[in-house]
Amino acid sequence: MAFLKVVPLEEALEILNSFEMKPQTEEVPLEEALGRVLAEDVVSPIDVPPFDRATVDGYAVRAEDTFMASESDPVRLRVVGEVHAGDFPDFALDAGTCAYISTGAPLPQGADAVIQFEDVEREGDEVVIYKPAYPAMGVMKRGVDVPKGKLVLKKGTRLGFKETALLSAVGMAEVKVYKKPRVAVISTGSEVILPGEELKPGRIYDINGRAVSDAIRELGGEACFLGVARDDEKRIAELIIRGIAECDVVLLSGGASGGIRDLTSSIIERLGRVYIHGIAIQPGKPTVIGQIDGKPVIGLPGYPTSCLTNFTLLVAPLLRKLLGRQSEVRKVRKRLAHKVFSVKGRRQFLPVRIEGEKAVPILKGSGAVTSFVDADGFIEVPENVEILEAEEEVEVTFFG
Repeated sequence: MAFLKVVPLEEALEILNSFEMKPQTEEVPLEEALGRVLAEDVVSPIDVPPFDRATVDGYAVRAEDTFMASESDPVRLRVVGEVHAGDFPDFALDAGTCAYISTGAPLPQGADAVIQFEDVEREGDEVVIYKPAYPAMGVMKRGVDVPKGKLVLKKGTRLGFKETALLSAVGMAEVKVYKKPRVAVISTGSEVILPGEELKPGRIYDINGRAVSDAIRELGGEACFLGVARDDEKRIAELIIRGIAECDVVLLSGGASGGIRDLTSSIIERLGRVYIHGIAIQPGKPTVIGQIDGKPVIGLPGYPTSCLTNFTLLVAPLLRKLLGRQSEVRKVRKRLAHKVFSVKGRRQFLPVRIEGEKAVPILKGSGAVTSFVDADGFIEVPENVEILEAEEEVEVTFFG
């Protein structure tokens, strides 16, 4: 069994990437598609708009009938009908005729312009026109917005409200998207209890279960929190087996450091295979990567900052792959607020808070809840660096 045989981060990522897991697809109703990722290109099946329509309230005319209109010599046209939004005209315009039309209504046959009603005078069944119209004035032509057959959204697009609006406009009631990966989340530790329970001496409330579950949902996955398991081999094994049966990925927090009550690695080894037990990073060294029945099982560190840092580095890329999403890691370059000392030979990921153009290191330690709550992200300190000077430019990787 691998036992804290520390490997580089790149090796851990290569192993996770080598797991034979491909994104799955499904058809979902458009009302359930927000936040999902398209699994195929979408081509418009219709013209938008599907007919020539008025963009103003006024009178549909044949533009050529108005060419001679002027203030001194207006043109008179006979009103032969009305067209309102939702109607479809059953008449055509002949020379010398017009029709009242509402915004959004289809133009009657023969009409090619709309003069807004403020620019004409109505006298009985006639309108008096004082200036000429030109073809397409006050009109949105069929297909000018989205022509039939146009590629409107590409495969891999994450659907926001603008994209779902576009899909609605072209009449898509269902869309093919990548399935949400189901991720089992298990917190471990005899000291850990759920919020709402009585906080007895020696106990702490579960942080990682909530944080990891919501990080999964924020990415677009489906989190299945299976609860808190005390340091009991049988109970932890039962929850892992349940997670394997019900989900695509199993995540545990705590129990991976190699102490006498840290059971995660030995249980995964018994049920499947452990590839890694220990990664050469700080914080986050006590991490387990294994596989059971072809599904990844990852044991994250128990300290909150270590847990969320390793989730960002290891788990998030795996979930993005299953979600069909391109890498969407947000990074920004800032200047370090003050000098930082690191341990030579250990790759460090240091939580920082963004204040203007500065990255302010948070040095409370990975066990402090506020280390990651106060942090916007983290910076990487390479193995061969012992000191980062104040004002040195650093790259911040954002959490979430």
